Amino acid sequence: MGIFSKFKSAILSSLSFDKIDEELFEELEESLILSDVGMAVATEAVEELRKRVRKEKIETEEALKAALRDILEGYLNVGDPAIDVSTKPSVVLFIGVNGVGKTTSIGKIAHRMKSEGKKVILCAGDTFRAAAADQLEIWSQRAGVDIVRQNEGTDPGAVLFDALAAAKARNCDVVLCDTAGRLHNKQNLMNELAKMRKIIDREVPDSVCETLLVLDATTGQNGLIQARQFKETAGLTGIILTKLDGTAKGGIVVAIAQELGVPVKFVGLGEGIEDLKPFDAKEFVADMIG
Repeated sequence: MGIFSKFKSAILSSLSFDKIDEELFEELEESLILSDVGMAVATEAVEELRKRVRKEKIETEEALKAALRDILEGYLNVGDPAIDVSTKPSVVLFIGVNGVGKTTSIGKIAHRMKSEGKKVILCAGDTFRAAAADQLEIWSQRAGVDIVRQNEGTDPGAVLFDALAAAKARNCDVVLCDTAGRLHNKQNLMNELAKMRKIIDREVPDSVCETLLVLDATTGQNGLIQARQFKETAGLTGIILTKLDGTAKGGIVVAIAQELGVPVKFVGLGEGIEDLKPFDAKEFVADMIG
């Protein structure tokens, strides 16, 4: 049983496979939509499935499921699911609105990277939200990694500058940088992120920099709307999808990857420090479809 097995009932459990006909395709499309895949992706997937059924003369439930698994896996395989930490230091910017689990995701990834032998430093770049740096510091202690922080209201760029200097001085492998979780407006967000990227390019010009958007899976299609907005302004390299242990239906993963062409890199499956797992498209689809 895979880590995503709780979603298996979301799609095919209620369908009858006595006959592969138009009624089954319509039920399947509806079930995909209800699983948060979204109408556009569900329609496209089922249309592709119809073509395969005709072309490959599919007649059995298992063959139909295998074809659907292959289609959805294709939607999800849009890029490298690993975080690129090939330079020293590498920099990872975490963006997303307040309340999605951004701070906890940073802490969990710090723990994972440290357990892999990397020297990690956290940058408390969200200086606007009260207690944001305090929360990140708690996670730095849990993960056993260093943190650079300043007072609330400090220019985030100044904190990032100090964190990069500390990373170079301490020979760190990775800088994980929190950012403000307020969507002031698109222009302000773009300006703030552009400023941070300029500092990174100036201080560590040869470093890889990833920009990961943290999304709450329970928001469903609203998460897709957020992802569209952030991709437009921030140039995303990946998605972290949190709270898949709750009421989330999981299909939003497919919608994000298919529409935006951005890989899902990690998924949150619980509150524990080990509960952020690398995303595996094959495993996810196998558990989702059955």
